[in-house]
Amino acid sequence: MDFREKFAISLDYIFGKGVSSVLPLERLEFSFSKRTGKVKTISLDDRLLATIRSNGSIALTVYGAGLLVKHRGFQGNCVVVEEGPDKFVAEGRSVFARHVVSCGDRVRPASDVVILDVTGKVIAVGKAVLSAKMMRGFDRGMAVKVRESIGKRTAGEVNA
Repeated sequence: MDFREKFAISLDYIFGKGVSSVLPLERLEFSFSKRTGKVKTISLDDRLLATIRSNGSIALTVYGAGLLVKHRGFQGNCVVVEEGPDKFVAEGRSVFARHVVSCGDRVRPASDVVILDVTGKVIAVGKAVLSAKMMRGFDRGMAVKVRESIGKRTAGEVNA
């Protein structure tokens, strides 16, 4: 089993069955840690798609999320933010529970989530602070801590 197959299996396990089918697996490029020899980053057409954390979890970039959001099963990992506050989130600000319009059932505390505007466009990626049920029921508090947004790229972004 090569790295492409392992990455596809990991994506399907973390984000939902069949999600990896929207990626052209044969065109994925991998970079490896010089110290450990493990996969560090995954790119597609010289654009950073995801980073593999030391614990084995996958940290998607906005670009990677934009590709995966095309799969219906991936919607369970998404949080939709109302119009207005979505502009602040697109600049890298956190998402608060009062601004969440809807969220997928796969959203759990500490899980990686994709933040969408009401039109379905990816505006950021981050880590959920609350569960889906809490986001739907709470009127205050942080719901998602944004890691990367369309207005504020991370230092690791390749050729944005």
